[in-house]
Amino acid sequence: MTIRNLDDLLAEGVSGRRVLVRADLNVPLDKQTGDITDDGRIRAVLPTLSALVQAGAKVVVCSHLGRPKGAPDPQFSLRPVAGRLGELLGAPVHFAEDTVGDSAQSTVAGLADGQVALLENLRFNKGETSKDEAERGAFADQLAALGDAYVDDAFGAVHRKHASVHDVPARLPHVAGRLVLREVEVLSKLTGAPERPYVVVLGGSKVSDKLAVIEALLPTVDRLLIGGGMCFTFLKAQGHEVGTSLLEEEMVETCRNLLERSAGKIMLPVDVVAADAFAPDAAHDTVPADGIPSHRLGLDIGPETVAGFAAALSQAKTIFWNGPMGVFEMAAFANGTRGVAEAITKTDAFSVVGGGDSAAAVRALGLDESSFGHISTGGGASLEYLEGKTLPGIAALEN
Repeated sequence: MTIRNLDDLLAEGVSGRRVLVRADLNVPLDKQTGDITDDGRIRAVLPTLSALVQAGAKVVVCSHLGRPKGAPDPQFSLRPVAGRLGELLGAPVHFAEDTVGDSAQSTVAGLADGQVALLENLRFNKGETSKDEAERGAFADQLAALGDAYVDDAFGAVHRKHASVHDVPARLPHVAGRLVLREVEVLSKLTGAPERPYVVVLGGSKVSDKLAVIEALLPTVDRLLIGGGMCFTFLKAQGHEVGTSLLEEEMVETCRNLLERSAGKIMLPVDVVAADAFAPDAAHDTVPADGIPSHRLGLDIGPETVAGFAAALSQAKTIFWNGPMGVFEMAAFANGTRGVAEAITKTDAFSVVGGGDSAAAVRALGLDESSFGHISTGGGASLEYLEGKTLPGIAALEN
């Protein structure tokens, strides 16, 4: 795979040229105030944007935020992101009130060399996510008209066949930004010849969401540690009752087959924190994984499980972690995720946090991000890469 990168574009000269940058600025917003609660994705694209600004480019940034239904929706506006991006860049960011309309065209036309504009949410346009090739292509034509070159630095979106990710690169000279290049380099280490022992930690809600990556990883990993809501379907497959815990009944037989085929690689919780209700103040206790009361649901892995997972991780030379171990957003059920994360930081392994909720947990729990080898910005994209799938955004950048 050959992909031109940002340095190649900079070497050609970008001063005075309009450079369209697809970023992933899909940040969480407080529902009450509209304030950004985690600016990690904005900070992740700064190296690419700063390099273009310093080289004198007219930088046109585009992104999605949330899941609007193809029309403007104030709750998904990127305006708050423009303000925060300007603070981080140390210079105002010009904001276009639309994506490819009059405001976008006039905003881009008014840029001086070294200035930055942010277009309104790409998903306010039906063409961005359309499955109709012609409709998506028409929107890509309009978007590409705002740039002289294209940089994809939105790893969190490269698994989507969307206009700004898949179709625009065919219309402009295109390169990978610093973030996308780093993500591909890191994940390639995991799919190539990772240093062993190679230990993977998977959490999250559903087995069905992670089935493909489990199938892909089982032949290559040394240990696969499973926590989060998905562990209860595995526990059920072992014949244990799981009370009112999250359960995918239709996946029980699949989990049983995975356990049989894993040759002992899969490690499940031996204790869980079981609560009366899904609530931050619910009564709860730690119980054996094979002794969950019928009226309770598991919301976290227990301390014995944390210790066992930590022991397995301490032997690792390569670690990939995707998915929280419990409902970390509630303090009473955050200890499992915190314990596993801290165990990872204490190893000398090359560790990769697979984006999504795992990356959010690292920041929400106040953990030192620099203690991990790499924190991905793309949960779904990183999983699909490890599954061996072709990612439309990466394929579009190949020469």
